[in-house]
Amino acid sequence: MSTSFEYTPHARVEERAKAGPPTVSAAAKSLHPQDRAINRFNRKVGLGITTSVGTMWCAYAFAVLALVSLPAALSSHDPIIIVAWIAQTFLQLVLLPVIIVGQNIQAAASDSRAAATYEDAGAILAEAQQIQAHLAAQDQAIGALLDKIKSLEEALPRG
Repeated sequence: MSTSFEYTPHARVEERAKAGPPTVSAAAKSLHPQDRAINRFNRKVGLGITTSVGTMWCAYAFAVLALVSLPAALSSHDPIIIVAWIAQTFLQLVLLPVIIVGQNIQAAASDSRAAATYEDAGAILAEAQQIQAHLAAQDQAIGALLDKIKSLEEALPRG
């Protein structure tokens, strides 16, 4: 008996192996191409500012900077000026770097999850290939059994 199944890898397997896991940095490169000098410059400036502003040290520095104008806001005794100082000065200055820090942490976690998923997919593919090999061995064993049964049937007297 011959087996009719022949394993053919899916085209995505090769694509996946070439591409690697999806990461935030890879997505950033596709969103901000580096084909021209101005694009490379813009990307470096944006990344540099984001990297420097996205630290807790920057949040602390912004908090100190915001506190410089606090006495003037409090001495006005005007609730609107005090609320405006809190909302427009303190919260905006301090929360911006804190949010960037949080986003950086989330991006790193996302990259870790993507890498783990990528490795899991590779493991599942290897397992599926082992299953295919096991099934091929079973097909051969079943074929041998069927051939034996056929030869035994042919050896039986017809009557």
